[in-house]
Amino acid sequence: MPLMQILVALIVVGVLLWLVNSFIPMAGSIKSILNAVVVIFVVLWLLNAFGLFHSISRIHVG
Repeated sequence: MPLMQILVALIVVGVLLWLVNSFIPMAGSIKSILNAVVVIFVVLWLLNAFGLFHSISRIHVG
């Protein structure tokens, strides 16, 4: 995946998250959960985009 597409996707996700946080009224705890879910999803997506997620999935504990 080209770096430019990754940057555009990150900008779009950031702007959408900012819009939701700014203009949709909801409880602070729900905003925190939403932000955490989006950040976890983006980190996993980035790991997968750079090919690091596959190698992490091979690690087994126990």
